[in-house]
Amino acid sequence: MAAHEPEDHPEWDRSAEWDDIRFMRKRIQTGTMRTVHMPLLPVSMGDTWPIPVTVLHGARPGPTINILGAIHGDELTGPSACTHLLSTRFTEPGAPLDPKRLAGTVRIVPVVNLPGFREKSRYLPDGRDLNRAFPGSPLSNTTRRVAHQLWTNLLEDTDAIIDFHTAAKGRSNMPQLRVDLAHPASYLLAKAFGAEIVLDSKPPSGSLRRIANDEGIPCITFEGGAADTLDNRSVMVAVNGALNALRSLKMVPGRPTRPAFRLLASGSRWLRASEGGLLDVFVREGAVMKEGDVVATIADPAAPGLSVDIVAPEDGLMISIATNPFVTAGMPVGHFLPLAKHVDLVLRHVDEDGSLRLNAAQGDPLWREEQDVEEVTVEHSSSEDAEWVDAIFDLEQEEKDEADGVGRAKREDQAA
Repeated sequence: MAAHEPEDHPEWDRSAEWDDIRFMRKRIQTGTMRTVHMPLLPVSMGDTWPIPVTVLHGARPGPTINILGAIHGDELTGPSACTHLLSTRFTEPGAPLDPKRLAGTVRIVPVVNLPGFREKSRYLPDGRDLNRAFPGSPLSNTTRRVAHQLWTNLLEDTDAIIDFHTAAKGRSNMPQLRVDLAHPASYLLAKAFGAEIVLDSKPPSGSLRRIANDEGIPCITFEGGAADTLDNRSVMVAVNGALNALRSLKMVPGRPTRPAFRLLASGSRWLRASEGGLLDVFVREGAVMKEGDVVATIADPAAPGLSVDIVAPEDGLMISIATNPFVTAGMPVGHFLPLAKHVDLVLRHVDEDGSLRLNAAQGDPLWREEQDVEEVTVEHSSSEDAEWVDAIFDLEQEEKDEADGVGRAKREDQAA
């Protein structure tokens, strides 16, 4: 537990030296906000894909925090949340992010993957996943070059990273955090964010969270909503979560809001289709299920009168549901978090539709002391990877790398 205590940072003390900074050779004075365009590719020919990075450089010493959206270009919760944070409501004089009241530096990037955002695609134009390419390389493929540019110019000098995401195409996530709870600083950042559901997740190889944690930088991934859509509840949770983190770090004035309870989940499972056909889901993400409740039905138009029910195997919470009605046997239809003995705790916080009521999604979130948050750990012996789609994306990545000769080179290096 001692490892999970906050570290001392004398350089953040109010008496410490504090001056103007430079970002991409642009000067940002203390107590000001400036938007600087950073190229994803440092080239003299072709599109450099310049992304807007808004730097709020406070009037007092403090940490540097990066808040990112749309590393996957079709995930819109991040761009919307970051845009809200940069609105006059939060940045005007006297507002929470007023640079003259801010301690430290906040860098907000609404859209990291600009070309993917333009094309409504998860990927960069070379078909690769940016969040599997960190820390990148200046002499490799396009995606790894972009990752290298981001890491060396934006990310490696930061004190913490909040990375906003949504579910991949074909499903929708309830607001939740992904964090490696064995990484002490990330665990503290996750608690500061103020989410009810925190999934203990080892970062995938090449992900921003993996390289950040390896370098000692706390990094949390927020998941909420679905690709190509905007979910107001997820955006509200993201905005309030970012503000909570800044308040907890004493960067902005005010007290952080906290949930009534926090589930630290080290295990989850996917409910999969046993047959193929059309999927009719009866619940939404965030629904609390009792053992035997029907989650969805599969029917085949070619076989009228036949259908199969998918039921909750035990008491639990639907943290993600499929949105694509076309399924084949083995496809996931829901990401399920078993609650075991904690279901009664969760049931005290559901709305009239049986879905979990999220504190940060309320119009006026409640403030409470950390010791008043009921924190419980949920374990499940047959846990599956929280990101089912990763297996598909990793396989596609391997195939692309094989085509480029990367896989062959890797095997030769291992043999040597």
